[in-house]
Amino acid sequence: MNLQILGTGSALPKEVLTNKQLESIVETTDEWVKERTGIAQRHVSTGETVASLATDAAKKALDAAGKSAEDVELIIVATCSPELALPCVACQVQAEIGASKAVAFDLNAACSGFLFALNTAYSYFSSGLYKNAVIIGAEVLSKIIDWTDRGTCILFGDGAGAVYVEANNELPDNYKFVQYANGSKGMVLTCGLRDLDNPLHKEELMKKYVWMDGREIFQFAVRQVSACIEELLEKANVAKENIDYYVLHQANARIIEGISKRLKEDLSKFPTNVEHVGNMSSAAIPVLLDESIKNGTVKKGQTLVLSGFGAGLTYGASVITL
Repeated sequence: MNLQILGTGSALPKEVLTNKQLESIVETTDEWVKERTGIAQRHVSTGETVASLATDAAKKALDAAGKSAEDVELIIVATCSPELALPCVACQVQAEIGASKAVAFDLNAACSGFLFALNTAYSYFSSGLYKNAVIIGAEVLSKIIDWTDRGTCILFGDGAGAVYVEANNELPDNYKFVQYANGSKGMVLTCGLRDLDNPLHKEELMKKYVWMDGREIFQFAVRQVSACIEELLEKANVAKENIDYYVLHQANARIIEGISKRLKEDLSKFPTNVEHVGNMSSAAIPVLLDESIKNGTVKKGQTLVLSGFGAGLTYGASVITL
């Protein structure tokens, strides 16, 4: 079964927060941030929501594919920062774009979310249940960041990316994936929600902002992402020399460099946009994919590895020929 990406789209908040601006907010410098992360700026919301960004990205993906929202059968939104617990973001998108026939739900695998959502769509396609889908990664992380913590506030940005995909049973299978979770390491990257508070019990659970053990995440990402990409390529029987580009989660430029070295692949095969958008969690891969297609880097017929990692801890990789 062939999974075809027929259209991509992305949406970023209009306002940009540079490292220089952060110098007046938290104890840091532009040079310090660039040296350790590769990030120079990030987009932050001044009113844009996860749902509004996701809707914008979805509309652009449909326009790029030349498809009507009325024909969409499945919408999955990957996010860990929705404004509402209910209704889910995907249902809000469904209403906004007029995809009245689509099944819609959210998926939370943090920074691996878009990849896991794409894998879910492929599995639905393989079962014959659905024939097309809009897959979106969307985040407004700026509202769950502690802006006094220089270890986290320098990293994250807001945005959304989307793809329109279709199943094609008449073409050879072009998609393989591996995905994993390691819950025993989950508390190295956390963010609390509402406390338990009812007439019988009141309890403060955890901090309401993102907290992370940066060193642990760095080591985990470089080691595990490299290993699962190697496993994927062996499973798919694809040689590294046949991979045109590795489209990785954009957490940190140093992590991407480390993965490149472990895979013994040239860094030129790893496109990045972390320098101007920061870490956008589930939105990172689809936004980078959209940018890479729009600027001509990624072209039809090329073979890509997509790989994400994040809170959970979750991680995985997929290989696709466009």
